[in-house]
Amino acid sequence: MLELIWLLPTFPLLGFLALVLTGGRLPKQIAGPIGAGSIGLSFAVAALVASEFLNSGLEHFTYEAWVWMSVGGFNPGFTFYLDGLSMVMMLIITGVGFLIHLYATGYMSDDPSFARFFSYMNLFVSAMLMLVLGDNLVLLYLGWEGVGLCSYLLIGFWYTNPANGYAARKAFVVTRVGDTSMAIGLFLLFAQLGTLNIQDMLHAAEMQWSVGSGFAVAASLLLLGGAVGKSAQLPLQTWLPDAMAGPTPISALIHAATMVTAGVYLIARTHPLFEMAPSVQLLVALIGLITLLLSGFTAMTQSDIKRILAYSTVSQIGYMFLGLGVGAWSAAIFHLMTHAFFKALLFLASGTVILSLHHEQNIFKMGGLRKALPVSFFSFLIGSLALTAFPYTSGYFSKDEILLGALELEGVGFWFWLGGVVGAFFTGIYTFRLFFIVFFGDSQAEHPPEKEVGGWHMNGPLILLMILALAGGFIHVPLDAVFNHGEAHGEHHVSGLIHGIMIAVPLLGIAISYLFFMSKTFSVEKLMASALAKKLHAFWFGGWGFDTLYNAVLVSPFLFLARVNRKDIIDSFYALIVSVSQAANALIVRSQTGSLRWYALTVAGGLVVMVSLGAIL
Repeated sequence: MLELIWLLPTFPLLGFLALVLTGGRLPKQIAGPIGAGSIGLSFAVAALVASEFLNSGLEHFTYEAWVWMSVGGFNPGFTFYLDGLSMVMMLIITGVGFLIHLYATGYMSDDPSFARFFSYMNLFVSAMLMLVLGDNLVLLYLGWEGVGLCSYLLIGFWYTNPANGYAARKAFVVTRVGDTSMAIGLFLLFAQLGTLNIQDMLHAAEMQWSVGSGFAVAASLLLLGGAVGKSAQLPLQTWLPDAMAGPTPISALIHAATMVTAGVYLIARTHPLFEMAPSVQLLVALIGLITLLLSGFTAMTQSDIKRILAYSTVSQIGYMFLGLGVGAWSAAIFHLMTHAFFKALLFLASGTVILSLHHEQNIFKMGGLRKALPVSFFSFLIGSLALTAFPYTSGYFSKDEILLGALELEGVGFWFWLGGVVGAFFTGIYTFRLFFIVFFGDSQAEHPPEKEVGGWHMNGPLILLMILALAGGFIHVPLDAVFNHGEAHGEHHVSGLIHGIMIAVPLLGIAISYLFFMSKTFSVEKLMASALAKKLHAFWFGGWGFDTLYNAVLVSPFLFLARVNRKDIIDSFYALIVSVSQAANALIVRSQTGSLRWYALTVAGGLVVMVSLGAIL
């Protein structure tokens, strides 16, 4: 049964080929089942493989499908590696991916490019599965670049809108910065350790390099560069909010459940390298902490429903980075799983709200929707509770694991814990700010919904994700053998005061949001009345000015050099030669009259000139 693992990326790839080779001519009644069904088949195989793996008692399993190329000692192949980490990832990708695909069959039903949409989605899932299942650097990097390409295609899916094309290009360019860093890191690892196999590479690194070794630090830093690019962490976080230009199911799949977690997976998979570079591992935690705080604060200023969720995603990935950086490896992956449940739920529910309001995304043009949109209301309620780590929801268990792991770190552990708690406070505010404005108060919609857009293929995934968002925290994540740090849900011996603070702070954030946006006890308008407040709001609304900074420091100088290069001196010299040649050719052409007398006169004139020059010289 384990040998069927090769079918996991194959089914989505076959779905992609079937949709592409037919040129989008398949009717929606066929394209939809192919697109969603291929992921469903992949999930069924993933469930069978996972069940067999857990019952086998094996710590890992390797299956070589075929050798890609063989040149000397260079033998990369399509070889799949299964352990607790890759098993969790494949179940998330295929399971949550299938629910999103099923939802998309309804959400995209009126789109003329229905088949093209599912072809891109299928190719993305296939690439993501190769990324997490590959046992060598080449296959991992193939999947890594594959998801990057697909994200470009999906973000810019509605390419006739210039803003969507800009968002797609921005995502592609920004992530390329990280991808370049990662590629150099892979070259370094191969050059120094002489193997492409990830497990052999990690073992060789532990044998050849000491803790704090320059090579270990350099390799870890380069891999971290790739991780922050894909996972939208500081300083490469600017692409993700703009990526909300794509259809909402894309936001749910790529920017909640799969692609943005690729960086987390990369660090977790290569965690021995980061443990050999403690300074870099600490940097991972610091990046995560700063990112979660900055993005959480920014989310409180946004008005677009999807951009709020996007900044929330950046913040929650920051928690995962914090967990990785403090050595709470299992907790980080645990939060990756629960986040996939509740964030996919929130994105899909937002899609229903957007469709029901005729594609309106401004939360201040909504209001009072709890009765008109009951499924979306309960989906948002449960998703919001899980996101804010409300007691006994899935987010409560995973986020607490990370914070308690941070607290156990010697030295700066307390400050990481405190920063994470402050981030949870921000999460409570911006999450329920969104919830109260959209579903309570007076309706501000220009076109109030007559009924909730839905059907079984849209409501069914929402109901299942609601269950997972509530109960996902009770799922055991089998990562003990991967990280060798005890139970994934191990007991942390801390005081009741610490637990009480971690429970109370998010609730305090919810309470503040209630006082401002529900009961109207405090007025946001009065708070924003001063000129300073407006300037600060504009600064935070723009994501702390990172886009402005990058435009000034990087984009504008590059465009200036491009404009200068249009009039390059070297190019101008060669252009002059071309112009002279063209002018000479034009004169010669004019001299070709076909008249014998003209040719004789020309020859005689030439002889006179030559004789005269000879006499003078």
